[in-house]
Amino acid sequence: MLKPKAQRPKPNWAELRIADRISPGVRVLLVGINPGVMSASTGHHFAGPTNRFWRLLYESGLVPEPVTYEDDVRLPEWGIGMTNLIARPSRGIDALKPEEYVEGWQIVEQKIARYRPEIVAFVGVTMYRALWKLLAAPNPTSGGGPDIRPGFQKVSVHGARVFVLPNPSGRNAHFAYSEMLAAFRSLRRAIRRLRVHPRAKRVSL
Repeated sequence: MLKPKAQRPKPNWAELRIADRISPGVRVLLVGINPGVMSASTGHHFAGPTNRFWRLLYESGLVPEPVTYEDDVRLPEWGIGMTNLIARPSRGIDALKPEEYVEGWQIVEQKIARYRPEIVAFVGVTMYRALWKLLAAPNPTSGGGPDIRPGFQKVSVHGARVFVLPNPSGRNAHFAYSEMLAAFRSLRRAIRRLRVHPRAKRVSL
């Protein structure tokens, strides 16, 4: 009598990692904070069912056709790269430790130095604010930190201008969808103007 084949245990989503979507020649590198449960389980970026990222990408004109998280491998076709600040998946950012931001940034900075995008876009105001505090960016404001708003920031990294986008998560109640779309459209316009606008003052975060 044949014995039934032993089934391999399913991998724990918390131990999974998502591959970067970066190729030489990318013009803009998008940096998410870290994968959620759905992204870790599927192996694709921004896969959460309530996340508006892919809708915003198309409606803003950053990509020429409707896409979903399963199309993230195609982003380099349109000059866009994607990575995460922190590779470890979690159910929410509250589970992330301050030292993970610092360690993650050191890795992302190496990727910027290697691929030399013209714009680095942080997908999340909260994430960029955390980096500002932890890494002592120049000209910090007093008190609780700088008033960071979507758009270009007054820093650059390895020659790449720094842009901040709202977090498109369905949990983000700080921005209306119209405000998110306006920020994504602003990034699209910035990409089209890259060749005529001078780079921001070069500094290291």
